[in-house]
Amino acid sequence: MADKMKGLVESDRKRTEEAKAKALEAINQLIVSGKKVNFNSVYRHSGISKSFLYEDKEIRTRIEEQRACDVNNEMNKRAKYDKTSRSKDVIIETKDKRIAKLEAENRKLRIELEQLRGLLYG
Repeated sequence: MADKMKGLVESDRKRTEEAKAKALEAINQLIVSGKKVNFNSVYRHSGISKSFLYEDKEIRTRIEEQRACDVNNEMNKRAKYDKTSRSKDVIIETKDKRIAKLEAENRKLRIELEQLRGLLYG
């Protein structure tokens, strides 16, 4: 009876280790391929049950850390986009001010030109 239990325990430990290795390999492959790492994607890629992924502390920690890293990267991309959007707005505003200044100068020069033509031909 003890031998049977020993065999069952050993078999369970072996299957757990294989599942763990398979899940960690799936996480690594997802990272390398640039895909999002979350419990669902690891489940689909490895075929390991979601409950196992949630229950195993090492795998759960790894997935949560990678997911947090993905979120940070996404936020950095958005911040970069917002930054360039804001800089475009500043550039447009500066150009608008310059255009207004040049138009005012142009009106002033036209008036001056009309006055000088009046003196010359008048």
